[in-house]
Amino acid sequence: MANLNKVMLIGNLTRDPELRVTPKGTAICQFSLAVNRKFRDESGADREEVTYVDIEAWGKSGENIAKYCTKGRPLFVEGRLRLDQWEDKTTKEKRSRMKVVCDNFQFLGSGRGDGAAPGGGEGGEARTYAPRAGSAPKPAAPAAQENLDEDVPF
Repeated sequence: MANLNKVMLIGNLTRDPELRVTPKGTAICQFSLAVNRKFRDESGADREEVTYVDIEAWGKSGENIAKYCTKGRPLFVEGRLRLDQWEDKTTKEKRSRMKVVCDNFQFLGSGRGDGAAPGGGEGGEARTYAPRAGSAPKPAAPAAQENLDEDVPF
């Protein structure tokens, strides 16, 4: 039987990301997203529910999120679910928590919270970051280049 563990979320950071480094030097960024859902209830009233999701990003992805994201910033996160289980040291009770491990993310909006894009334009620039072993990012193509098909990453 096939298995699938895939999560895709778009939400706003609920707090500034926290960056830690393991003894071996690997970065771990922990943050939380608020994901909103708007719907109409049985009586016809508009309602909104918010789900708070804990997320963990490792390596360069975690470093970039910690460097460029702050509370309120919209973010797209793609990853997988992971269940952490432990025993509470004081009460000896078994505890668990579900979180998302980020495999890929994309900045949404300008990140300044005012709706303005860098350089004064409208909208924001979206950037995608996915860890790839042994690959360096490609330099951006000049803006005056006519044939843009060569720059498509897929």
